[in-house]
Amino acid sequence: MDTETEQTAGMHGNGMVMHADTVQGLAVSADGLTLGLGLRMATPGRQFQLTFRILDERGRTVGDFDVEHTKRLHLVVVRRDMIDFQHVHPTQVADGSWATPLTLHEAGSYRVFADFSTSGRPYVLADDLLADGIVAWQALPVPAGATEADGFEIRLTEGTARAGEESQLEFAVTRNGRPVELQNYLGAKGHLVALRQGDLAYLHVHPDTESLKFMATFPTSGSYRLFLQFKVDGAVHTAAFTQEVSL
Repeated sequence: MDTETEQTAGMHGNGMVMHADTVQGLAVSADGLTLGLGLRMATPGRQFQLTFRILDERGRTVGDFDVEHTKRLHLVVVRRDMIDFQHVHPTQVADGSWATPLTLHEAGSYRVFADFSTSGRPYVLADDLLADGIVAWQALPVPAGATEADGFEIRLTEGTARAGEESQLEFAVTRNGRPVELQNYLGAKGHLVALRQGDLAYLHVHPDTESLKFMATFPTSGSYRLFLQFKVDGAVHTAAFTQEVSL
């Protein structure tokens, strides 16, 4: 397996819509499994080795995982103000545990999400990790229809997003005013994660195979942060948007 780092919520299978009753990532344990982090504190700005296990009800390490979106486990790490965001693919070692190099860039509390499937059942388990130091929290950026990332311009076209109703989110990526050719990333043309402000409820949606069009059902009203990942010329890029969802 690879250790792949990109700057990221869980939907599995063919992944088109995250419904209101499948919000995940709010608990460290669910349906008999628990996320066990190897440590809970790190030094900001310094790379360290994050290790963790998925444990069953008897405390035994779970070793078998399904392949979902070309990977056996996805790890999302985000500071609680949703500014510092990473999506990594750890390596599973011989004893069944997982490991990945990680850097928490700023001081603060981070949420660690393990997104995986085992025996055909999807899970998103989450726990907190602290980067010790003086914290400078940042306000959530205001909603905008366009943003820039790594020299690309990314535009978001969407209708009114209402809680509990299906919403269409469509993105367009250009460079120097021209559309770019997107390469497949995790089995599709793009990867989209949504996190709800406050509790960081985790939603994870995917587009159809040939576009950056997503269908998503936001469970409640409020502010969400959308993290779009796309691949161009062999490199993965991340663009972030704030999405307001009304009643």
